[in-house]
Amino acid sequence: MLAEILIFVPSIARFRVDFLALRLEKAQIASLALLAAEDATVGAELESELLKNAEVFNVVLRRDEVRQLVLSSPIPAPIEATYDLRMAGPWELIRDAAAVLWRPEERIIRVIGNPVQDAGLLIEITMETGPLRVAMVEYGLRILFLSALISVVTAFLLFLAVQRLLVGPIRRVVRHMTAYAEAPEDARRVIAPSAEVEELRVAEEAMASMQTQLTNALRQKERLAQLGAAVAKISHDLRNILTTAQLFADRLEASADPAVARAAPKLVGSISRAVSLCESTLAFGKAEEPPPQLKRLPLRVLAEEVVEGEGLAGTEGAVVCLVDVPAGLVIRADGEQLHRVLANLVRNARQAIEATGQGGTIEISGGEDERDWWIRVGDTGPGLPPKAREHLFEAFQGGARKGGTGLGLAIAAELVRGHGGRLELARSDADGTEFMIRLPKSLGAGEGE
Repeated sequence: MLAEILIFVPSIARFRVDFLALRLEKAQIASLALLAAEDATVGAELESELLKNAEVFNVVLRRDEVRQLVLSSPIPAPIEATYDLRMAGPWELIRDAAAVLWRPEERIIRVIGNPVQDAGLLIEITMETGPLRVAMVEYGLRILFLSALISVVTAFLLFLAVQRLLVGPIRRVVRHMTAYAEAPEDARRVIAPSAEVEELRVAEEAMASMQTQLTNALRQKERLAQLGAAVAKISHDLRNILTTAQLFADRLEASADPAVARAAPKLVGSISRAVSLCESTLAFGKAEEPPPQLKRLPLRVLAEEVVEGEGLAGTEGAVVCLVDVPAGLVIRADGEQLHRVLANLVRNARQAIEATGQGGTIEISGGEDERDWWIRVGDTGPGLPPKAREHLFEAFQGGARKGGTGLGLAIAAELVRGHGGRLELARSDADGTEFMIRLPKSLGAGEGE
C-alpha cells in the first residue's frame, strides 16, 4: 500500500500538469491561428470553434510586455482559483491535484504557463475543472488497476519465495522433530541440514548437533541402565557371600595360631570394606531416594548418635570426635536421611585421618542464621587431593582415598538437595577438610509446617 501511494500520488499530480500543459498548447495554437490572419480578426463562429477545440473560455497572450486578449467567450461562473504552472513546486502540484479529485463540483479556474517555442512571455487560459477531473479519475483508475496487478503478481512471487525459502524448510524441521521424538534412539532420524536460508541452516545444524548428542546420551543411558542392573544383582549376591565370609573371619581372631590372629583383623577390615561398597552401590542404584519426612528434631542429639554409631564416642582412640552444637538448637529435617549424611562425612574424615597413621580430631558444629540452619563437619586430616575436588560429588569419580568410589558423597549431596539445601566443600588444605551443610528454614511452595 505504501508503494502504491508513493507511485499514485506523484503520477496523478504529473498527469494534471500534463493535462493543463496540453490545454495551454491547444490555446496557443488557436491564438496563433487567429494572429496569422491578415486582419487579425475572425468571425464569432470561427472564434467559438477555436475555443471549443482548445476546450477553454478565453486565451490571453503577453508578448512584448503587452497583455492581449486573443480569444474570448462568455464565462459561465466567476473564476474561483488561479494556478501558475511556472512557479509551482512538487508539494503544490500534489496539493492542487488532490483538491481536484476531492471536489466533484464544477469550477472555473485560470491557468498560467509558458508558451511553447518561446512564442511570448506567458499564456493564460480560463477553463472548467470537470473534464480535468474526469480525465484524472480515469487515469487514476488505470494506475490503480496496473499497480494492483503488479501487487498481485509480486505477492504471488513473494508467496512462492516464502514457501520455498521459509515455510517449506520450517515444515521439514517440524517433520524431523516429530519423527525424531517418536524414536530418538534411531540415528537415521537426525536431521540433515539443507536449508538455503543461512539462519535456518544454522538452526538445522544446531538441532542436528543436539539430536546427535541426545541420541548418544540415550544410548549410553540405556547401556548404563543395563550395566547398573547387572552390577546391582552382582552386588546383592556378593554382599551375601561377603557377609558369610565375614562371620567366618570373625572366628579367625580367636585362633591360637599367632600368624592367623595377626592376619585376621586385616581380613575382617577388607571384607567389611567390600560389604560397605556393595551396600553403597545398591543404595545408589535405586531409582530415587524417598522424599524427606521433615520433622522438628534436636541437632545435638542427632550428632551424638552419629558419633556413637561410628564408634567415636570415647576419647581413648587416635581419632577424637567433638560435638559443638547448642543444646537448644532444633532444626527441621528427615532424621534418618540427615543421620546418613553426617555418618558418611564423619566416616570419610575418620578414614582420611587413619590413612596418615597419626591421630586427629573431627568436629561437628552447628548453628543458624536468618535464612538457614548450618552444620559444619571438619577434620584435621591431610585434605583432599586436587583430582577428588574436581568431581567431589559425582559417583565413581570423586573418591578421596585409594579404592574409594565417591558414592557416599554423591548420595549425601543428593539427600541434602532433597531437603532443599546444599552440601558444599568449605575448605580443604594441609590443615584439614571442612564440609558445610545448609538447610533452608523456608518451606517450599505448597508445603506447611
